[in-house]
Amino acid sequence: MDPFKGQGGIQMLLIAEQEAQHIVSNARNLRTQRLKQAKDEVEREAAQYRSHMEDEYQKLISENTGSSGSNVKRLEEETDAKIKNLKKSTSKISSEVVDMLLKYVTNIKT
Repeated sequence: MDPFKGQGGIQMLLIAEQEAQHIVSNARNLRTQRLKQAKDEVEREAAQYRSHMEDEYQKLISENTGSSGSNVKRLEEETDAKIKNLKKSTSKISSEVVDMLLKYVTNIKT
């Protein structure tokens, strides 16, 4: 076997390995660049969406601001009425609930 031919083969393998490392390195760099680009695009789209939603929210608030005092008063009245109804219904059945709980707590199963 020719000793130069063996060294030439090793040299070719080393060159091929370097080229492969270069290709892999370029692929990694391209992937990193693409990820950064995608991240920037997503952040830009999110900012636009957030701005759009904020504008919609401000528009809704401005439309409802004129009648907000009457809305608040109406909601307070409805809430008070619901609270009164709940208190009334609980006072009606509270003794029944207590009796039922006592029955189940004191009932001994053998």
